[in-house]
Amino acid sequence: MSLIFHLKQLGSTAIGIQTAQGVVLAVEKRITSSLMEPSSIEKILEIDTNLGCAMSGLVADWRTMIDHARVEAQNHWFTYNEKMKVESLTQAVCDLALRFGESADGEDAIMSRPFGVALLIGGFDEKGPQLFHADPSGTFTRFDAKAIGSGSEGAQTELQEGYHKSLTLREAELLALKVLKQVMEEKLSGSNVQLATVTPEKGFRVLTEAEVTELVAGM
Repeated sequence: MSLIFHLKQLGSTAIGIQTAQGVVLAVEKRITSSLMEPSSIEKILEIDTNLGCAMSGLVADWRTMIDHARVEAQNHWFTYNEKMKVESLTQAVCDLALRFGESADGEDAIMSRPFGVALLIGGFDEKGPQLFHADPSGTFTRFDAKAIGSGSEGAQTELQEGYHKSLTLREAELLALKVLKQVMEEKLSGSNVQLATVTPEKGFRVLTEAEVTELVAGM
């Protein structure tokens, strides 16, 4: 298990910030070669129109968890004709993380080891915008602002200094970029950061490279 937590700490830095208007998710894209296409690196994905997820750690493990989360969200919609609550979805993902080495209903075991990924799950329901952190042990905690990944210690300190509950969505976007700028080795640009918002008005939305570049220029 300690190896899995170590792998998680080696991952890209990811930031989540909850505001009254919605949740902001931001992740560093590590572009290790000039031949890499930055747009092909995805570290934030939609689970449902009211739910998004950012990751740090093993991408393959994350894909497995995202697929599971999407199925849970769709099953909830078909069964109850309502969007799945943010905490309920996070609980379902963490239940999967606890099932490594086990099989369910005659199926093969999903994974012979713990998932090597930490998640930031952001979304909204009737309780308003919410942000949860889920770690490889299958435990989850709600946060106003949270950093995960290799630069998480310094980033969390920056968040504690810059966060306040009256932040607007745009201020939260700028704070997330400012924090990433402090901990990233590469110079911050529109191509090496992915930024997304989850709001009641627009649902889950990934900002374009041009929009991120504009935000970076306005810092």
